[in-house]
Amino acid sequence: MDMASSAVWFTVALVLITLVFTIIKQKITVASASGKPLPPVVNCFALLRLWPSLYSKVLPSKINFLYNKYGSVFTISLFGNHVTLLIGPEVSAHFFQGLDSDISHGNLLEFTVPMFGREVAYGVDIPTRNEQARFYVDAFRQSKLRRHFDPMLQEVEGYFSKWNKEGTVDLKHEFEELLMLISSRCLLGKEVREKMLDEFYTLFRDIESGVNLMSVFFPYIPTPANRRRDKAHAKLVELLSEIVRSRKSSSRVEEDVLQKLMDSKYKDGHSTTETEVAGLIIGLIFGGKHTSSHATTWTGACLLSHAKFLTSASEEQKEIMLKYKGKIEYDALLEMNTLHSCIKEALRMNPPAPMLLRKAHKNFTVRTKEGQEYGIPKGHTIASPIVQNNNMPNVYKDPHLYDPDRFGPARQEDRCGFWALLPDIGLIMLRTSR
Repeated sequence: MDMASSAVWFTVALVLITLVFTIIKQKITVASASGKPLPPVVNCFALLRLWPSLYSKVLPSKINFLYNKYGSVFTISLFGNHVTLLIGPEVSAHFFQGLDSDISHGNLLEFTVPMFGREVAYGVDIPTRNEQARFYVDAFRQSKLRRHFDPMLQEVEGYFSKWNKEGTVDLKHEFEELLMLISSRCLLGKEVREKMLDEFYTLFRDIESGVNLMSVFFPYIPTPANRRRDKAHAKLVELLSEIVRSRKSSSRVEEDVLQKLMDSKYKDGHSTTETEVAGLIIGLIFGGKHTSSHATTWTGACLLSHAKFLTSASEEQKEIMLKYKGKIEYDALLEMNTLHSCIKEALRMNPPAPMLLRKAHKNFTVRTKEGQEYGIPKGHTIASPIVQNNNMPNVYKDPHLYDPDRFGPARQEDRCGFWALLPDIGLIMLRTSR
């Protein structure tokens, strides 16, 4: 046998030995760390067998197929990576309520660092991230949101005044345009709204386009999309920093979120920097833009295709407007319970994020509704598939039907539907250290 052949066989043997010892080590570690059995495992061989059944299905159907076959807790294991899915309210409490030291985003959101900057969000340590989340919460308190109501109303009325009395529109495009105007006025301020709106959103779209499968796993490799993202980020930071400096030098104070972030202070007393304010604003726009346009578009589409609920929402608004003598006010919006139910139902059926991910830092145990307990090892990626959780017959009656009445006082089926209403920015604010 020549040396080349020997080298090949030695390499194969080394790989096999390493693989065997890795598997043995994992089994020994799990067995000693947890007294509960592991969840069923869908490995490479199982996926190959299931491939004909999974190939033609969309994501919700794929997850439902695996759920019906393996139950509410199972692990997909590929090339040493373990993703454990938790389906249903009975097994999901730890996912949403576990301590940060037990379960968090870990490094799963590393791809956002080049987008927002190393000074904010997942580019900083957990205590700093928590403080920055407080800045968001303070900026969006109800008392502050009320101040933005009139500018929002002006943007909405001005936008729709340009519509003809009849015609065909692209809801997604129209709502994205409108939300862009509202966010530029209330979040970014009049400098962006009046002078650089087109430039800002062109740059922002370059940042958005940097989110793809390659950048999620390899956020720093110099692909064309990543280079455009980095260039756009640098330019946006420059534009926003210039606005911050201009306001400070002129002592001008505005009523927008940019100003609130400029005025924010950490617990030790130091103020946010120009770069931090820019990163926080970029993260805020990124987190809210997709979710807001998604929710608005799907609500509009569902109401237009379900005349019964469109009529109910319209009649409710007419009654409330009589109460407020025809004037649209902030408090009037809070009383539109039928419309709120229509939005919740649209998001239940079409969640902005089909699946949420966490990283387990400690072993924990889940118990299914059938009473079976499983031990989930630390190191696993934990997934909560929202598309499945929001369409479970044991939680929602006829989940395939658009039925906002399910959230009315007579039925109150909203036992796990809150998952559908966790927008990206809400996740940053509510689970910021994850």
